[in-house]
Amino acid sequence: MIKEIQGGVCAAKGFTANGVHCGIRKNKTKRDLSLIYSEVIASAAAVYTTNLVKGAPIYVTKKNIENGKAQAMICNSGNANTCNANGVEIAEKTCQLLAKEMGIAADDVIIASTGVIGQPLDITPIANGIPSLVKGLGDYSAYACEGIMTTDTKAKEIAFEFEVGGKTCRIGGIAKGSGMIHPNMATMLVFVTTDCKISPKMLQKALSDDVKDSFNMVSVDGDTSTNDMLSIMANGLAENNEIVCENEDYFAFTKALAAVTQNLCRKIAGDGEGATKLLECKVDGAKDETLAKVVAKSVICSSLVKAAMFGSDANWGRVLCAIGYSGADVDVNKVDVSFRSAKGTILVCKDGAGVPFSEEIAKEILLEAEIEILVSLNDGVGEATAWGCDLTYDYVKINGDYRT
Repeated sequence: MIKEIQGGVCAAKGFTANGVHCGIRKNKTKRDLSLIYSEVIASAAAVYTTNLVKGAPIYVTKKNIENGKAQAMICNSGNANTCNANGVEIAEKTCQLLAKEMGIAADDVIIASTGVIGQPLDITPIANGIPSLVKGLGDYSAYACEGIMTTDTKAKEIAFEFEVGGKTCRIGGIAKGSGMIHPNMATMLVFVTTDCKISPKMLQKALSDDVKDSFNMVSVDGDTSTNDMLSIMANGLAENNEIVCENEDYFAFTKALAAVTQNLCRKIAGDGEGATKLLECKVDGAKDETLAKVVAKSVICSSLVKAAMFGSDANWGRVLCAIGYSGADVDVNKVDVSFRSAKGTILVCKDGAGVPFSEEIAKEILLEAEIEILVSLNDGVGEATAWGCDLTYDYVKINGDYRT
């Protein structure tokens, strides 16, 4: 059984966190440097952006956790440390400064950055901020969460309790992500901690498999970011028997991991830049799961569907259009489409054609903050879910002067 609990990345045993303002961001009221720390060396794994242009921290993190181990995660916001001539040097120096302050190894640090691309990054504010960042470590998942936010309007953190081999384990995560979000992983920053004991190899497998159904199914604006990653530390302090193969304990862990990642997916999609609505496209009846995913992502990525949802317009033809150009092998004459929210469900398309429905009722359903687009392909048992948001005037406003 998986139960939601409080604590974010500090819910699991042995983890502390903090976030401070060090001076990277001009606004002194906003934290811009975050830290998560495990009191013991932990198994570590990560997945990274598929963009060919990558932030310097990604190269450093990849090198640092080649051995599957880490003890701390540090992240700055306000500057992406991407396309900088000395970017790797800055990232490595940050790890060294943190390691010296904490008495740990520099190559046991996961490092990330988020913010404006192509701007010079000075190590000075980071160096000045690290001592207070370390000194203030505690049960401050919320501070760490705030420190990684950029255009986010809401904090994104979650934690769950679950059982593995009779032992109570905990897993929690924080995330940032509002714009430049589009499959495939990674298209946001996500940090997860757990006290479950699992080998680095199985942790990497669990993470790599999970993103196929979670963060690879999220899109806000069709732009894949340069910096983003999903990383996880598992310190084993729950004292369960170490998970070293795909057994009952492994699948209990993967279910808990999915609970965290999919919850954060919803939070990220619902907080898309300028968004007013969370969109969830559920596809069933596909020939297989892969085809269902293609269809779900095509619908959720459609600018015309997103715009229609912003206007609470039950324009189901745009959904059919997105399915039609998805490239999936679909019999469009079998497709059914419905819209659902807290106000009810309405069928708008049957067997690829429109059906009579009340525009007034449809409007009421689509005025809600969370909308489900239900697509039945009626051609098999494949299922998939994708998450996104509506496309609003504010998205253009936010990105029109993001750098300046």
